[in-house]
Amino acid sequence: MSAPTTGAPARTWTRAALAMGSVLVIASCLRPALTSVGPVLESVGTTTGLSNSALGVLTALPLLGFALFSSIVHGPTARWGVDRVVLAALALLAAGILVRSLPTLATLWLGTAMVGAAIAFGNVLVPVILRRDHPRRIALFTGVSSSVMTGFAALGAGLSVPLAALAGGWRASLALWAVPVALALLVWAARVRWVPSRVPVTASADAPSEPTGSVWRSSTAWLVTAFMGLQSTAYFTLINWLPSVEAARGVSPESAGWHLFAFQITGVVAGLAITTLMGRRAEQRPACLAVSLLIVVAMAGLLWVPAWGPLWIMVAGAGTGSSIVVALSLIGLRGRTQTETTRLSGMAQSMGYLLAACGPVAAGVLIQLTGSTDLVLVLVGGLALVQTVVALWAGRDRGI
Repeated sequence: MSAPTTGAPARTWTRAALAMGSVLVIASCLRPALTSVGPVLESVGTTTGLSNSALGVLTALPLLGFALFSSIVHGPTARWGVDRVVLAALALLAAGILVRSLPTLATLWLGTAMVGAAIAFGNVLVPVILRRDHPRRIALFTGVSSSVMTGFAALGAGLSVPLAALAGGWRASLALWAVPVALALLVWAARVRWVPSRVPVTASADAPSEPTGSVWRSSTAWLVTAFMGLQSTAYFTLINWLPSVEAARGVSPESAGWHLFAFQITGVVAGLAITTLMGRRAEQRPACLAVSLLIVVAMAGLLWVPAWGPLWIMVAGAGTGSSIVVALSLIGLRGRTQTETTRLSGMAQSMGYLLAACGPVAAGVLIQLTGSTDLVLVLVGGLALVQTVVALWAGRDRGI
């Protein structure tokens, strides 16, 4: 009788670890290329001569890329599969970061557009991968991946100014974020080689047939999209303009960068904590309301009790960090199959980020016209109030 084989279980555990680890590696690459810009935004303007309005458009360009490319993700994934599309997106992201850092104004705009296109695919496909691989623990694994994403976003914000000082300027500081993306590319290539997909993206993991209706005709899909868009608008407006708001109040660029780091780190903790409130339920109104109200309270505090600025920034971080977990979980919870989830994710992120792109632009225009950075806080607070109202319906237990 032959001895029992131990190699197969070992390979199974190795592949399982690689499967989950590779998703977290993707999550780690989806925000630093964006959050590293805000702390050096004034330096970008000084070097390039761009006005506040133009800088607002520059920071909104990746979000416009999210809006444009999120809606077409389903086609390439249906043809080539989720894993290979992710591999191509990581390669594009690394290239975009490097192009953006070249010393011309044209490459600044082109590279920024490439970054937005690449991240759009990752934004859409991470919820799909989690829905495919962990259908019974969507909230938990979404919380973990979102916390990794937010944690690396914090590093992007906190290290941006110190890296610019060490590396000789903001261009080199931004270019360094191509290194972890290149490492992620290698990890994902190993996954494509060693971890076969459990279910093709065009097949159903938990239903006998695919949906035939359009998600664009679903009121629930539009509510999820609105919640996704409003929380994204608040987040991207703050990460791009909060350092400028603090600079107008006399805070140094280094301190503002680390305050943005605290904003992101608080979001990591809150993103994990909100999964406890969410549990495995499909009914998510309490969680939707809680995360929305945190942003409202934070903006009111920054406006009316500015002396406690660092505290309110962390409250804002808790609200935005947990909001993205809730928004992505709603996508996974409302889609019945992988195809339906992919389509809902594409819709929610396409239209949601189109709305989000208006936030940094509106903030830049308001500052340009009035000279008051406090209006950025008013803008975000008003959006958070609307998000609170949307939360009452978006969190209901209703499929699309």
